[in-house]
Order: sequence, then C-alpha cells, then structure tokens
Amino acid sequence: MTFIIDGTAGATFPNGTNPQAAPSKVLQVVQGTYNLSSSTTGTSYVASGLTASITPLFSTSKILIITSSSITNSSAGSGGTNLTIYRNSTNLGGGTATALADYLVNSGTSSLWVPCSIIYLDSPTTTSSTTYTLYYSVSGAGTAYATINQTLSTITLMEIAQ
Repeated sequence: MTFIIDGTAGATFPNGTNPQAAPSKVLQVVQGTYNLSSSTTGTSYVASGLTASITPLFSTSKILIITSSSITNSSAGSGGTNLTIYRNSTNLGGGTATALADYLVNSGTSSLWVPCSIIYLDSPTTTSSTTYTLYYSVSGAGTAYATINQTLSTITLMEIAQ
C-alpha cells in the first residue's frame, strides 16, 4: 500500500476519522525511572530525579502523568512530605507552595516509607519536547526523603488525542 501526501494542499486529519488522531486514543507512552535516594530539609520544592520527556504529536493533546515512588520524613510525630509535578519550570500544583499531594509520613517515633503516587491530566498545548519531573518538599518539620535505593520509582507519560 502506498501513501502519498501532496504538500501543495497540506494534510489534515479530521477529528475522529483517523485512528491516530481520534479522540481519547493513546498516541504514545514514555516512561522514566529513578532508584537513588534524595532528600531535603526545605519547604521549597526540589527535583527528586524522577523525570521523563515527551514530544506531543498534536498541540491539542493531553498528557496523562502517572508517578509511583516512596517517601518518608525523619521528624517524629509531625513530619510530612509535599509532592507536585513540574512541567518544565511550571508547578502543575498551581504555585510555589501548592502541592498535588501531601503525605503525613511520620506519625510516631520512627520514619515510615510510604508508597505514593500522583495521577494528573495536563494540557501542555505544544508540540515541543516537554519534561515532567516529580518535585517534593518538607511539610511540617524534619527531613523529607524521596525514593530509596532498593525501590524503583517510575513516571509514565501518555499522550491522549483530543
């Protein structure tokens, strides 16, 4: 089968008639992994090392972001960890101190490693390479830790056609 595109008239894909451009179809999937430990004592967000990049095929596409990692905090009784996702330099949580997730991970006398995840649907409105990174900060007191050496953290990006 031969497919020829004549560039003089351009090429369009009517919404819903082409399987690659039909609404709600997954166009591509990208995954990033990270298995080193990182920590912070600050209430400002820092990158966790868990990151992945995707180049959307269409500017109207949405990106479904799914993260899976482990976190803890060293402060007995009051330690928590905020998590958010950055698209390039933009906090998808909505601000410099706003979290997409907040976990109280130490309610006793010892630190607990807590599995955590974020699922977020983003509308980047671009066809340029876009990087998504899991960021974290201390909530309350103590030292927040993201991931541990024995646990593989993942970030999965799915482009969804609109």
